[in-house]
Amino acid sequence: MSVELCVVELFRAEYELLTANCMKDFQHDNPSNWKFGMFYVNKADSRLIVPKLNPMMGWTFNFAHPISYVVMLLLLVIPILSIILLS
Repeated sequence: MSVELCVVELFRAEYELLTANCMKDFQHDNPSNWKFGMFYVNKADSRLIVPKLNPMMGWTFNFAHPISYVVMLLLLVIPILSIILLS
């Protein structure tokens, strides 16, 4: 087996372990916790970042968590301020 295949298998195994551990009893698959099919809102879930409905599509914020709004604001403000200050 080549080195590349070993690395790919390692990352796949890590990803499966990570997603399996992150989806414990939070009713992640419950459609009522997904607003408009893309915004995850679950007050019973203490996680800030959760996998999307299709875990291969990445991660999203739990918008019931108050810190998620602070992080989103920082993600918007920092690039805008850098453009304003550097021009």
